Amino acid sequence: MKTKNMMKKALAKYQHWKVLTLALSMAVSTSSGAAEQSMAVVEESLDSYNERMEWFADAQYGMFIHFGLYSQLGGVWKEKQIKGYAEWIQHKAKISRDDYPELLKTFNPSKFDAELIVSTAQQAGMKYLVITSKHHEGFCLWDSQYTDYDVASTPFKGRDILDELNQACKKHGLKFGLYYSILDWHHPSHTGIDRNTAVVAGRGQEYIDYQKNQVLELIEKYDPAVLWFDGDWAKWWTLQDGTDLYNAIRSASAHVIVNNRVSKRQSFDADFVTKEQGHFKQAFPKHWEACYTMNKSWGYKKHDHNWKDASKVYAKLKDVNMKGGNLLLNVGPDGDGVVQDEAISILLEAGKLLEANPIEKMKPKVIAVPRFSENYKAKAKKAVDATPGM
Repeated sequence: MKTKNMMKKALAKYQHWKVLTLALSMAVSTSSGAAEQSMAVVEESLDSYNERMEWFADAQYGMFIHFGLYSQLGGVWKEKQIKGYAEWIQHKAKISRDDYPELLKTFNPSKFDAELIVSTAQQAGMKYLVITSKHHEGFCLWDSQYTDYDVASTPFKGRDILDELNQACKKHGLKFGLYYSILDWHHPSHTGIDRNTAVVAGRGQEYIDYQKNQVLELIEKYDPAVLWFDGDWAKWWTLQDGTDLYNAIRSASAHVIVNNRVSKRQSFDADFVTKEQGHFKQAFPKHWEACYTMNKSWGYKKHDHNWKDASKVYAKLKDVNMKGGNLLLNVGPDGDGVVQDEAISILLEAGKLLEANPIEKMKPKVIAVPRFSENYKAKAKKAVDATPGM
């Protein structure tokens, strides 16, 4: 693993930020009875928050891109079609930690065309883009100074598709965003490749530091407009862990916006709420986003031909916008980096429908800076070093 010293600088900056301490009474079973723990959230005025969120409120529509080592497999392992989302194939097919990294040797998406992808998004009426910089598999799409399990260890070394997309977004007037998974099936701190992977005893803080370093690295390298998190359901990941990471992000970038899955989604609302493969039935009073697949899988799945047609995409966008949210619609490039013709066609056709029939979004009127949800359940932070099976 590469040795770098970015953490000291980031943490020093982080410690100088003014934070608002919120006392949370937590029932904790200890030998001395109940205890209390406090959480600190970066202080921010409503005007500052609204200014930061203005472009998101106006955006209405964005492109999600799922791309990683799994894209080479297309949902197939050892000539067998694997059920479920293609990006979960390591988990679903029970591919070992020894076998899965062999995909590094063949990762070479030489046909990845950032210009085509972003220009298609722009023609479709999309205003921002979010790509998976690191999914649950742990593979990093950038040359990270904190791991060798990244694009620099593949035949694709030398190209930076995150930067290519970022530059294309600037050219076409789109905001650029990065997805980052809290889970990491490759990192030695994790006990396995299960959905609820636990953390190896004694190595939990090591991973949290690794994770924070990588997120700060992404901010420094790409200055994203959005950081989009996932995997917060992991039992070892706490509300306090998420709050700490959110604070570090806020200290590193004044303008990046973060989805609520950075912490426990049922308890945290900053900066916007994410809904997946479904959305609110009625208007929601805070900024939110609904992410949907265009067929059945997020990652490329060669046997998945169950496409939504353009009229359904338009109807979905309209319904989400009328309830105050944005639609983040996914594409999954194949192992060569190519987005399927069907996806391109649907996006362009839906874009024509949108151009002919513009949608006026009902923007939520946020009256308080979102932090913890109204019905959050405060729980004492357990030891990070969870035991397998928790």
